[in-house]
Amino acid sequence: MSKKPWDLEENHQPHQPNMGKKRIITKTEEELLKEREKVEAQVKKEIKIEVPQKRIKEGRIYISSSYNNTLMSLTDLQGNVLYWTSAGNIGFKGTKKATPFAASKVAEAMAEATKKLGIEKVHVLVRGIGSGRESAFRSLATRGLDIVSIKDITPIPHNGCRPPKVRRV
Repeated sequence: MSKKPWDLEENHQPHQPNMGKKRIITKTEEELLKEREKVEAQVKKEIKIEVPQKRIKEGRIYISSSYNNTLMSLTDLQGNVLYWTSAGNIGFKGTKKATPFAASKVAEAMAEATKKLGIEKVHVLVRGIGSGRESAFRSLATRGLDIVSIKDITPIPHNGCRPPKVRRV
């Protein structure tokens, strides 16, 4: 068996020099700290809320958790939106918006808003199948909100629409 020049290097292929090699861009600790500070600043920034004329003691928090984002909206019992926020609104970008950490930060911002409005009791309604579901309402509970009820309102198809006919070729 004769040795060819490309057999000398173990993983070398003659016409595809960089195939299979993946370069992963990693952030330095400085960049990660700056990103975290930016998110913390967004959560703690001054929340501008129009305080309604009558004091509201009870409200609903809707948590919509998808594969791409986590949205939260605070309403009164009639359904009028008082405040809303999302992971993208806080400062997360791309795939980081769908993480449980982002959902907990959204919940912290929501808890600050409820404190400003003077709402003590909340009913939590969770919709969606994202990874931020549990961490969002756990964060709400740790922030001192009195959670009256937790309800899952994820839409479930009851057999759905009729499937297409079998394709005949």
